[in-house]
Amino acid sequence: MSCRPRAIGQCREAGKTPTISPDYAGVTVPANIAPLNFRILDAGRAYLVVIRSDQGQPIRVFSKSGQVRIPLRDWHALLDANRGKDIFFDVHVQDADRQWTRFLPIANTVAQEDIDGTLVFRFMKPLYNWWRQIGVYQRTLADYDTSVLLHGRSFGGGCLNCHSFVGNKPDTLSIALRSATHGSDTLLAHDGVVDRIGAKWGYTAWHPSGALAVYSINKVTQFFHAGGMEVRDVADLDSALLCYRVEDRKATSPKDLADKDRLETYPAWSPDGRYLYYCSAPILWKDRNTVPPENYDKVRYDLRRIAYDAARDQWGRAEMVLSAEQTGRSILLPRISPDGRFLLFCMCDYGCFPVYQPSSDLYIMDLASADRQFHKLSVNSEFSESWHSWSSNSRWIAFSSKRQGGLFTRTYLSYVDSEGIAHKPFVLPQRDPTYYDSLLETYSVPELVSGPIRVSPSRLAHASRSRPSVTPAIPITGASPKAAPSDPWKERE
Repeated sequence: MSCRPRAIGQCREAGKTPTISPDYAGVTVPANIAPLNFRILDAGRAYLVVIRSDQGQPIRVFSKSGQVRIPLRDWHALLDANRGKDIFFDVHVQDADRQWTRFLPIANTVAQEDIDGTLVFRFMKPLYNWWRQIGVYQRTLADYDTSVLLHGRSFGGGCLNCHSFVGNKPDTLSIALRSATHGSDTLLAHDGVVDRIGAKWGYTAWHPSGALAVYSINKVTQFFHAGGMEVRDVADLDSALLCYRVEDRKATSPKDLADKDRLETYPAWSPDGRYLYYCSAPILWKDRNTVPPENYDKVRYDLRRIAYDAARDQWGRAEMVLSAEQTGRSILLPRISPDGRFLLFCMCDYGCFPVYQPSSDLYIMDLASADRQFHKLSVNSEFSESWHSWSSNSRWIAFSSKRQGGLFTRTYLSYVDSEGIAHKPFVLPQRDPTYYDSLLETYSVPELVSGPIRVSPSRLAHASRSRPSVTPAIPITGASPKAAPSDPWKERE
């Protein structure tokens, strides 16, 4: 099969753009992203795609199946030469009579700014009670190379989650472990050393200095509804925030972060380290052991912050940033852009767990505006959007979305311009264009970091089976969960 340039000129005009999967049309991409391989869904016996822009050599890809796999080196050369410009996909389809039809070009934009080079994520089945196949992985975004950091099979088929870093740097990594065999502790990898901390960290935020981490302790439970798009639900029966200082190996509990009448969770530092943002809701039940708790669907979290003086190691008093009374919704997962300008967060109808809430959408707040203006991002779908992170240059976000049918979370990337406007998102590219069509696993908690994680998987695996090397005293016990031996962690994602 061949198609000479003069034959292309004799093509019929379709008068419309082609249908492709994944939907890589009208998106803004970084120059250092892997090729956007896709499948042409329009029927034909042969296909030709020409990828072109103002500068550089066009890329021609022939296919008999409709699967378009773009050469890696040519792709990066073309994108790098056309930063800030549009890049076009010209799709030609040959029918059974060997007549070529040319579709209108698909136009995408190459951003000036790169995205951080590594994505760290959790990969697992979307089940509520299966722990055998769960791991934390890293993916090089410029290509498709993916490797495991730590897998549950390394420590008796346990669960692992809440991986977190100091900013977007890969040098310090913490991962929470849940294991019936080896216990529920936390791994801390820093300066080439892996410590096992004898404390069950939940959602974690590292101070920009790397000297301390604030983490949640949660009494989380899962329960089920009789029907609906999402039958799983999660309630946090009790929670608080603790502060762990790496040098002292000591945990403390600032008063305003451990109110016995409230639920504190989802900590996030401002890039200058002066404020800790977090979510807080009143406890609406007396019995902290009943599942589901009374009025669980009326719990809505406020967004608060508290000042911190790193030089004196002193905390201020909590203040309201955005109240649930004002929005009528539950405010969750605050994450601040590294330039300090924007605060990205979720809002859903109620509760603490947006990935199980189809109503969960992404919002952005302009912290530079006098009245902290915020708006709903255009990237949202009818299904849950959650678990988001920023690239170190504040121009890209990665987030989890269930837009492909409501069940499986996938990682999407979106360009955010200097005014806080998010551009059309695109799903994480894969070598096989049909990869997502049959994938039964989910991507969860995508974290963008500036480079690969250097600590070896074997070192993390060995530490996951070892006894704690650090056992800090926990200053409070009210929210500290007691994991049953056969159920190391109730919630799934």
